[in-house]
Amino acid sequence: MAERETWTTRLGFILAAVGSAVGLGNIWRFPFATSANGGAAFVIVTLLAVLIIGIPALLAEFVIGRRSNTDAIGAFRKLGRPGWRFVGAIGVFASFWTLSYYSVVGGWVMRYVLGTATGNALATPETYFGSISVGVPSVASHAVFMAVTIVIVAFGIERGIELATKFMVPAIVVLLVGLAVFAATLPGAGDGYAFLLNPDFGYIIANAGSVLPAAFGQALFSLSVGFSVMITYASYLGEDDSLPIDGLSIAVTNFAIAFIAGLVVIPLLVVQGLQPGAGGISATFVAIPTALAELGGLLGQVVGVVFFFVVLIAALSSAISLLEAVVAYLVDSFGFSRVPTAVGLGVVIFVVGIPSAWNTAWLAWFDGIGVALLLPVTVLFVVLFVGWVLGRDAIDEFTKGSGAGWLASVWLWGLRTVVLLLVVIIVALNLQDLFLTPSGSYIIPGPLR
Repeated sequence: MAERETWTTRLGFILAAVGSAVGLGNIWRFPFATSANGGAAFVIVTLLAVLIIGIPALLAEFVIGRRSNTDAIGAFRKLGRPGWRFVGAIGVFASFWTLSYYSVVGGWVMRYVLGTATGNALATPETYFGSISVGVPSVASHAVFMAVTIVIVAFGIERGIELATKFMVPAIVVLLVGLAVFAATLPGAGDGYAFLLNPDFGYIIANAGSVLPAAFGQALFSLSVGFSVMITYASYLGEDDSLPIDGLSIAVTNFAIAFIAGLVVIPLLVVQGLQPGAGGISATFVAIPTALAELGGLLGQVVGVVFFFVVLIAALSSAISLLEAVVAYLVDSFGFSRVPTAVGLGVVIFVVGIPSAWNTAWLAWFDGIGVALLLPVTVLFVVLFVGWVLGRDAIDEFTKGSGAGWLASVWLWGLRTVVLLLVVIIVALNLQDLFLTPSGSYIIPGPLR
């Protein structure tokens, strides 16, 4: 068996992890979730969720990955707890499941880069989205996006994922900052900033039942926690890397990029008098082109191309991490060759995603199962395992490269108590929404939400 790859640099790992985290969840989902849940107050609650639950859970996955130095399923066997392999299996399956429909949305973004360049997406936004989001055109763009993802993962850690994300993440930051500067020049942008920066905590109190789960779900989804991705990525780390510093760097960078995306999207939509908080997936691809069309002619096209190119890079950086989590399992556990494994799995994932590409109702159903069920359940078992099973071994791994023994103890007890309680609440609320609330049921595909 060939020697297992590692990250060539610490920066390479951080950028790859940030790239995994900074996907559609930040560039696309965060601004719309913020607008739908009270604006600035939601931003604050999401930040608290990142600090209280997101970073501790992220570090728990890091501990499992680096200590085992293998894939997310084999990790539990190597740590001497083979009965817990189901935790890694759920996470790996979540990556497989999520990528099947995530690739569909990524394909849409590809089409929007071209559509804004030609002006077709801006001329009749609703008609354009309807023409590319279902049926054969959607399946075709899904195939192209999946093919690009396969190629990057097939090249491996150093020549594929690390090399690609070293370009992707800086490009996302630079282009987003440029768009934010442009958005600040729009007349009336101050109203958008007021919505994003002046919190109304009364709204959170009055709507806590919907806002809090959304904020905590956003925190977990945006950090790629629960997909076994961070277990996989951390398994390529050396022992001299400081997990707490790396985890904090990734979380802060991830949240900062999401916030900058909000500084772009929300002022742009508010200036045009649009309401981005309603309508779900379809509204995202209609509201933004509608706002861009109002800018007029070439300006709207240029801004649109840059914006959707940023979204495309972010989507790809997350997609490659989801595929890598599954590929790593087959390569590490069975000794399969990386290239045919990446191609074979990619083809299977593409086939599984065809229903989501053919009909957006299926995409909403897949999203509900993946994000609201598989992800939080995986996080729950990861927290239980690291907090109550690994125990002292977790502290030993946490302190390697950092020496922060006191911080490790605080982290572990926080994981065992506060984080565990909050994750249990999230799982319970999500299960209620998925299976006990008629309007939110995912027993069968329903209308796109």
